Amino acid sequence: MKPEKRPARPYFSSGPCAKRPGWSLDGLEGALLGRSHRAAPTRARLQAVIDLSRSILNLPDDYRLGIVPASDTGALEMALWSLLGERGVDVLAWESFGRDWLTDAEKQLGLSDLRGLTADYGKLPDLSEVDFSRDVVFTWNGTTSGVRVPNADWIPAEREGLVICDATSAVFAMDIPIEKLDVVTWSWQKVLGGEAAHGMLALSPKAVERLENYVPDRPLPKIFRMTKGGEINEGLFKAATINTPSMLAVEDAVDALQWAEEIGGLPALIERSEANLASIAQWVERTDWVDFLAEETPTRSCTSICLQIVDEWFVAQSEADRSSFAKDLGRLLDGEGIAFDINSYAKAPPGLRIWGGATVDNSDIQALLPWLDWAFEKLKKS
Repeated sequence: MKPEKRPARPYFSSGPCAKRPGWSLDGLEGALLGRSHRAAPTRARLQAVIDLSRSILNLPDDYRLGIVPASDTGALEMALWSLLGERGVDVLAWESFGRDWLTDAEKQLGLSDLRGLTADYGKLPDLSEVDFSRDVVFTWNGTTSGVRVPNADWIPAEREGLVICDATSAVFAMDIPIEKLDVVTWSWQKVLGGEAAHGMLALSPKAVERLENYVPDRPLPKIFRMTKGGEINEGLFKAATINTPSMLAVEDAVDALQWAEEIGGLPALIERSEANLASIAQWVERTDWVDFLAEETPTRSCTSICLQIVDEWFVAQSEADRSSFAKDLGRLLDGEGIAFDINSYAKAPPGLRIWGGATVDNSDIQALLPWLDWAFEKLKKS
């Protein structure tokens, strides 16, 4: 029989993610629409996003933080194209986006001194093999695999190269010692449930020094350029965004950041996300047909929670049938209005991916779980 309780907000997509609890369009009233983003009032709202983000994340005072085009992808690409090539590079890849950065380094940037440290879905590369005399590129949390680095202990405080981190599905939900990182990128659309298209880029003094002293042997598109006359373009980090931002999206980001402050800042955001992971972990422990894709408990993501189907009947099916069944499972729950967008990423093993970031209420996670059991049994018997 169908469970009686339904999630109040069935939004479990891994991006764009659920809006904050209590969100409505009324919260965006007063957005400075139809105004130049260079005008003083609009620039102040852009600066508010930077200031609130800096405060909540406890960004070191000497790190620069700016808003850039094209979401987290744009921010990370700006860093890769502008910074890499001065020395050898290690790229860590254990899911789709990490592999994209490795492809960029190899195929697009054509880096000659490049090492790809890779692992299959569910695993991490051997972090002890990373050479910090080189530049290092990695994702803190694998959005498509549900595998995160357990901590930053493997990153030395003193290092020769830069550490460049795609932290888009980790920032605001995980304890990230940013002083261990030289470049950190994320977007508004993940843990804060903001709108898409805009990215954030944080740079350490060491990264700024590289920008000012190293000229890449490649053309840089306009939206990637962070220096003028050999010096950092300070305007980029003082709300002078490179191209026109959506002031409606900016207002929405301010709204989300203010909510984060009101509930207790970063500790509260982390607590909400970890509680969602804990609820799913308890269900997995008592459920025979499902398991985490992440093989090691410390590497389980508390945001992009990826699950694999391990039922003997399912495992015995052909690869095409397993893929079809997993997709049907997501479609069934979508059609019931129980869970939207919880299928695994297209390139990942067939299964489920449930967003557990800070904007998702734990009561909705708990209401969802009996429906997962119902949907699996219904499809298995059909």
